[in-house]
Amino acid sequence: MKYFVNFFVLVALMTGISPLYAQRFALVDVNRILENLDDYKKAQDELDKTAAVWKQEIAVEYDKIKAMYNKYQAEQVLLTEDQKKQREEEIMTREKEARKMQKDKFGDDGALFKKRQDLVKPIQDKVLAAIQDYAAQKGYEAIFDTSGSAGIIYYNKDLDKTEDILRKFRTTGK
Repeated sequence: MKYFVNFFVLVALMTGISPLYAQRFALVDVNRILENLDDYKKAQDELDKTAAVWKQEIAVEYDKIKAMYNKYQAEQVLLTEDQKKQREEEIMTREKEARKMQKDKFGDDGALFKKRQDLVKPIQDKVLAAIQDYAAQKGYEAIFDTSGSAGIIYYNKDLDKTEDILRKFRTTGK
């Protein structure tokens, strides 16, 4: 019983004192902010339209390849070995070209990624700047993004204790 009384007294003291030493943190849903910006909606619409056009172009290419393959299958018994080999090579070459087109458009460094960077990154930069300004005006030490895995999107550099920890390792040699 004495333990519980001491615990509650300690909690009461800490909650009374903590505002004096509290660091201020805030949470922000960056995706919700972006989704409510007209510029972002326009950029997303443009990206969606572009992606749809490119997907259609790629689908047409694969349909042509499928037609080539079907024709080859139907005529295969009438073809010489050299003709078969030539047709197979043509089909494989077209497949490679279609895969390359797909990678060029939708790959990690593809045209869609670059277009997204051109259209969306400036908007994201504006949102980040607004969050940083808000944090500075309101005296927040750190702001966390609740919309994904981004984590901390702003923090007061004084909170970073990395050098202190590194200094400990340097002095102790461990």
